Amino acid sequence: MTGWDRDYLEYERDYLDLFHSTMQKEQERNIEFLEKNLKELLGRKFAVTCASGTDALMFALISLNLESTDEVLVTNFSWISSASCVSLAGATPVFCDVDLDTYHMYWESVEAMISDKTKAIVYPHLFGSMSDTTILRDICKDKGIVFIEDAAQALGSSLYGEKAGTIGDISTLSFNANKQVAGIAGGGCVLTDDKEKAVLFRKLRKHGEHEVLGYNSKMLGMNAEFINFRLGKMCEYDEKRIKIAQKYDEELKNVNDIIIQKPEKGLQHTYHKYVVRFKDIETRNAIKERIPGSGIHYPKPICEHPMYQNITHRKDDYRNTKEICNTILTLPMHPYLTDEEINSVTNTIMILA
Repeated sequence: MTGWDRDYLEYERDYLDLFHSTMQKEQERNIEFLEKNLKELLGRKFAVTCASGTDALMFALISLNLESTDEVLVTNFSWISSASCVSLAGATPVFCDVDLDTYHMYWESVEAMISDKTKAIVYPHLFGSMSDTTILRDICKDKGIVFIEDAAQALGSSLYGEKAGTIGDISTLSFNANKQVAGIAGGGCVLTDDKEKAVLFRKLRKHGEHEVLGYNSKMLGMNAEFINFRLGKMCEYDEKRIKIAQKYDEELKNVNDIIIQKPEKGLQHTYHKYVVRFKDIETRNAIKERIPGSGIHYPKPICEHPMYQNITHRKDDYRNTKEICNTILTLPMHPYLTDEEINSVTNTIMILA
């Protein structure tokens, strides 16, 4: 449940007007306008839209001219494209463990897995949260490693004033239907301050313009217009998500055997997901069965998926990742959740936990 069906009912007249106005414009102008807005919002020199967040990540990796002997550090706890894009780009993914409190890659694991073959790190912000990446970025800078920031789940978030989408050598966004700002047909964006890379990204989304190897990853003009509309309402959406998260926090704070994620100091959390953890997998699964719209993000470490039984990779000890996968639960979260729906969720947890 994403809430976009309720959003349409809330702004039905605006969406119908948007449709009619879009049909009277040149499609490329809608895309250019969205790219301009994203550049201004995030203070980046270049923003290049594409068909999905996965494509944005692919473009970032393709631009590094990776070879089979090269390694890219990735998290073991995320959506699978964090690693599969590395494999598709021809390099070897190296899986790092995550912090039990933040669920993000932590620098000790990254430092342990760096080798002289390491060319980049793909660092995703999960669930609308951010963690301090100063040490990681310093390591990358010292060793000449490209820091790719995957901000697909964190548009609108910030930590000590640094916005998600601004801290990577290359940063990526997603406008998939489950994101805080979503298109009607997905979408993605790759952000950089490097002009040469921006030129390459624009070629890649148009079959490489027959100069380099690329494919069709153009965003639909109408989709860009809808993303622009929702981008203008991002603060409104975020405020609603934050209020819902606060209600969850208040209702669940005294429940035994539940771990509620506590935002880091200085964090503006946008709650792409609201996640909690339970004492064991049995409790988690029993509660999930009783809460419609709940989910598990993510049910297993990426390296344990069948594809990585046959694809070359390296991995650090990942006991934290396994513990999180076995105990985490995503509660319903979108801007249009009602108090009645929230109470139903929290009451179920209080009874079963």
